[in-house]
Amino acid sequence: MLKNLMIKDFIEELGSSSPAPGGGSVSALSAALASALGSMVFNLTVGKKNYEELSEADKNKIQNSLNETKNGSDEFLKLMEEDTESFMQLMSAFKLPKDTEENKNVRKEKIQQGYKAAIEVPLKVADCAFKIYDYILTASELGNINAVSDAGVAALLTQAAIEGAVLNVKINLSSLKDEAYKAEISKQINKLATEGIQRRDHILNIVESKL
Repeated sequence: MLKNLMIKDFIEELGSSSPAPGGGSVSALSAALASALGSMVFNLTVGKKNYEELSEADKNKIQNSLNETKNGSDEFLKLMEEDTESFMQLMSAFKLPKDTEENKNVRKEKIQQGYKAAIEVPLKVADCAFKIYDYILTASELGNINAVSDAGVAALLTQAAIEGAVLNVKINLSSLKDEAYKAEISKQINKLATEGIQRRDHILNIVESKL
């Protein structure tokens, strides 16, 4: 499993001639790292003097954000694995026999199904990564000021995850024949990427004001 590899081993595998893991898995990993940085900021905040001076509502907000970012890291690591698995399944569909008309039709259908599966994983990465912004914003506003730059890095990684996942959706989307599905997914990813930039920049402005 990719998540169990040492960092050096993962990078070597990533840089090899094998097409997977690739950009999709790296996008999920970027989101996992963003979540982990958020968790770090919250862990460096809870129990400190400034934390104790916060309202109960803000304390609860931090605790909830800590739980969500911890769970997010685990979820994104699962998606990192799933991205590679969906790619391999798509490649398997291309290897199906095409010696008869029936086999050709089965192969075509399996390939189309494979493309949709390969779209669903990065789409989920982009969607879940976008939601992480809520917690990174909390980290930038209420977190330990000595770790505010880490909240900024988390925001940068979050947008990298979103836009990387969007690219992986697009490259698979171009091979689909279902035009209605393509139109709906295109609308979703464009919204995620555009609004993600706005949220990233808002967080970075907060971070910069505290440096």
